[in-house]
Order: sequence, then structure tokens, then C-alpha cells
Amino acid sequence: EDYVDGRAWWPQSVWKKYSPTGDLGYFADSQKDPKILRSSLSCLNELVTDALELAPDCLAYMAQLDCLEIFRFCAIPQVMAIATLDKLYANPDVFTGVVKIRKGLSCKLILQTNSLAELHTIFYDFSSSIKAKAEAEHKKGVQDPSFERTIRICDKVMELTKELRIRSTFYYNAAIMFVLGSGLAMFNFAFKKGENLPPTFSIALGIMTIMAFTSSSSSSPTQSSLKPASEINATIKKKA
Repeated sequence: EDYVDGRAWWPQSVWKKYSPTGDLGYFADSQKDPKILRSSLSCLNELVTDALELAPDCLAYMAQLDCLEIFRFCAIPQVMAIATLDKLYANPDVFTGVVKIRKGLSCKLILQTNSLAELHTIFYDFSSSIKAKAEAEHKKGVQDPSFERTIRICDKVMELTKELRIRSTFYYNAAIMFVLGSGLAMFNFAFKKGENLPPTFSIALGIMTIMAFTSSSSSSPTQSSLKPASEINATIKKKA
């Protein structure tokens, strides 16, 4: 789309390695020639890998933020970015149209980026997805010059994020088990007494679900380190 409109944002230091003509328009014919398509995807994968190699610095920066609002302001674009990298990797559609993540996924990422543990979980999952795609292409016999770099950086991101991801998953699973256990206990109690479940059962189960998810989020060890801006400002004023 940008190329058609006379704009180009890809660094020449990368794409010129894959364009024998020295023209970015070379990749526009990727659907007509398998050889051009292979060069196009190799170029794309190197660009994705270059961007992914910045993830460790991003994670280190995010770990220094204390204010919840600032954390979310900075974190949401980062999770959108790594989700987009996953969408772009080895995707031939990049050379024929506009490739974006789904709106539903965007909303899900926004709602699930409230703590460092959740951020790490998202980075882990998308890095794992990119690694799986790279390995799948490699098994098909595709020779990608960036393959080893891609696997190496994915492994590094996964190593950096696996600990908090495991904690986050633990609290999430604990919440699910609490809701299911409570629901089954109420159902079993009513069944043994031979009574029909009252209409309030679904309402009560819904309330328990909300309480469980709230509890799983607030009890996360990383969530407590983030404070609202109002609380931080109040602390600063007291010190002043």
C-alpha cells in the first residue's frame, strides 16, 4: 500500500540484499514467480527478526514502570507490535495487500495488559508462535537466512518471560478451578436434595466468576507493584 502511494519505510540495508534489481518494487511480483516469493519472505522474516531482537530491551524498560496508567500506555502498543510481528512472519499476503491483526484480538490484548505478568505472558505466547512458524518452514526445506537468528531471539524472549508467565497462568487456573468447583458443589447440593436450581444460581455463579478473576489479577505478585497515578502523586506531595 505504501509502495503504491510512493512511500517506502523498509530499510535499504535489508531489502537490497534480496532484490537483484535494487528496486523495492521487485517484491511486488512475488505472486508471479516462486523465486521472487522466496526472496520476499526471506526479506520479510529478517525485518521481523530485527524488530524482535529489540524485545529484551522493551521488557527491561517496562519492568521499571511503577504507575499503572503509564504502564498500560506503554505496554499496549508493545503487545500490539509483537502480535503484528507474529501475523507478518512468513506471510505472503504482506506483498499483495494490507496485513493487520484482527480487531477482536486487539481488544483482547488491551483488556489483558494490566500487569507485568500479563505482558510477559503475551510476549511469551507470540514469541512461541513465531518460533513454531519458523521451525515449520524449516522442516519444509525452506532455506531462510535469518532462521537461526529468529530461533535464538525467540528462545531468549521466552526465557525472559517464562517465570512471570507461569505465575500468571497459575493464578488464572486457580480462578477457573474456584468457579468450577463452587458451581459443581452448588449443583451437587441441589441435586441431592431433589430440588430444582433456583434462577439465582446463574447469577451467583456469575458473581463468583467476576470475583475469581478479580482475585486472580489482584493477587498476582507483579500487579501489586503497579500503583494508580493518583496514589503516586499523593505520595510525592507527602514527601514534598
